[in-house]
Amino acid sequence: MQINQNKRKQRLILLSFIVSIVLTGMKFFAYHITSSNAILSDALESIINVIASGFAFYSIYLSAQPKDRNHPYGHGKIEFFSAGFEGALIIIASLFIIIEGVNRLMNPAPIQNLEEGSLFILFTILVNTVVGYQLILEGRRSHSMALTADGRHLLSDSVSSLVLILSVGLILLTGLEWIDSVASLLFGVFLAYNGYTLVSKSVAGLMDATDDKLVDMVVRTLNANKKNYWIDVHNLRVQQYGSDLHIDCHLTLPYYWELQKVHEAIHEFENKIKESHSGETEIFVHADPCLPECCYFCKVENCKVRQHDFVLDVEWDAGKLVKNEKLYNEAKINLKEYL
Repeated sequence: MQINQNKRKQRLILLSFIVSIVLTGMKFFAYHITSSNAILSDALESIINVIASGFAFYSIYLSAQPKDRNHPYGHGKIEFFSAGFEGALIIIASLFIIIEGVNRLMNPAPIQNLEEGSLFILFTILVNTVVGYQLILEGRRSHSMALTADGRHLLSDSVSSLVLILSVGLILLTGLEWIDSVASLLFGVFLAYNGYTLVSKSVAGLMDATDDKLVDMVVRTLNANKKNYWIDVHNLRVQQYGSDLHIDCHLTLPYYWELQKVHEAIHEFENKIKESHSGETEIFVHADPCLPECCYFCKVENCKVRQHDFVLDVEWDAGKLVKNEKLYNEAKINLKEYL
């Protein structure tokens, strides 16, 4: 399953790489026949598509490699670096585009054959939209930041090319050639924003920033499979490196259980989480013994050492489970009205 998923990711990113090369050539040909600065900007940005897709292909190949002695957590983090690299290239390209746009405003040049050039750009919009959408779908399904970033880049390329076509239409209707340079400037600003977004997400991933959606997914899985003897979960930490999911947490179990029973309960706990994730999942669970205060929300039946009656079931949510303290501390306020 994991091998097939990795092969599909590699095929998609290879398709993106080949498509980027072909479409870049078409855009430069469109510039050759039109001398449009906006079309040149679009073509220059497409060079970034080629470089980024090539690097993304390498990162996806590397992230699929198994853990080794030097990389005990696998190679998935390379996808964050790939996305950041792509974002940095986009920002650099946007600066060149903005500078060229300002230069063309100050030194206008004639534009020609806009109708023919627009046909090439329309074709690139269609292809980029289809390929970009497929990359995003697969990226979300396989939790691949490199695929998602490359797909979003292609879709943003489609949007910017569509704006380019609209600017060409305005030029044909009004005859105002300065619109071409203004469109180029707007395109450069749009690219800079997209590049900044990619770099920000990449840095967050490399710094192991909490992904709230990912944590919520794990919490939903735990709630859906919750056992009475899972007395509480705390200090929950979840990280995604490529397709690999890394989770560690503390699980409170009855203090009087034998080691073998604790081991089996932890194994069951891990399997329930692994079943909800299609990629490789690595889980480290620290077993905590229950305390007398846990009796108020412990649902273990016929417990021979129970010191307090069960009073209320503490709702599990991300806000509670990520804290490094037992759920009793979260339940104190609610317990006061009963105790």
